[in-house]
Amino acid sequence: MHVDAGTLRRLLLYLSFSTSRKYTSVKYMFNRDLSKGSAELLVLTLLEARSRHGYDLGKLIEERTKGQIRFRIGSLYPILFRLEDRGLIAGRWLEKPGERRRRLYRLTPAGRKFLKDQRSAWDAFVATINQIVRPSHA
Repeated sequence: MHVDAGTLRRLLLYLSFSTSRKYTSVKYMFNRDLSKGSAELLVLTLLEARSRHGYDLGKLIEERTKGQIRFRIGSLYPILFRLEDRGLIAGRWLEKPGERRRRLYRLTPAGRKFLKDQRSAWDAFVATINQIVRPSHA
């Protein structure tokens, strides 16, 4: 797979600026740098299978990464609001007697398309980086 310099530059800018460090707390500095641009991708991926609320998303990310990525729950909501404003997810209030009101988020059709595109961009980025990090000696 070939990625032109312009695409690589856009991916690097996306990774650098799309998600502020204040949103995540990651165990190792190297992992934090890699994960900066992936917050939206993680959230959208977890909403692909089913609707979830913010607390559930944060806990699931921490669980699946074995604690390597931890979102402060209060920091996850700006990401959700931004995704909702862009029409990529839709939220609705869920109220149950005797329980706290929760906002349940689901992926929209536009969000599914965006997720597909983001996965392709992420795969291209990783493949490009791997050309340097894991060179083949054929």
